[in-house]
Amino acid sequence: MNFPLSGDLLLISGKDNSFLLITKSPEAFVLFIEKPDEELTQTIEQGDMIAVSAPEGGDLMHAKILIALVLKYRMPLMVLPKGHPGSRHFKMLVSAGDQINMRCDLQRGTHPEQDVICSSDFLSGLHIRSTGEGVDVMGLPDDAAVKRIPCEISCEAINR
Repeated sequence: MNFPLSGDLLLISGKDNSFLLITKSPEAFVLFIEKPDEELTQTIEQGDMIAVSAPEGGDLMHAKILIALVLKYRMPLMVLPKGHPGSRHFKMLVSAGDQINMRCDLQRGTHPEQDVICSSDFLSGLHIRSTGEGVDVMGLPDDAAVKRIPCEISCEAINR
């Protein structure tokens, strides 16, 4: 199913409160991915997706801020080694690229590959692909909610 996006965010919500928030990059940039022993780089092309997964749900503003940190402020992504105890503290995860697969069998924050992202059981199996005008979402559960929401993050919204 194709969903057009033009400067908006696409919110896919599960019946279990989990969600995925997606936007498209308006320009190309280099995304830095920091691992304990090395730094990886990935070119994000204009039209590639920046996505935040919240496997247990959470505050939508938190997800919007994570998108802004990567998209506007070029915040690098941090990747922990497999088995790291800090992975349990990642309530929301970021992925970027032209395709993203949602999986519930990943340890949070331990995958530098940007074509996968940790999700809830409910949203596991979703495959999202960037298209010229929006995103294609495959494997969408029948009872998932999908809606477009405004992208802007204002100081007023952050300070509440």
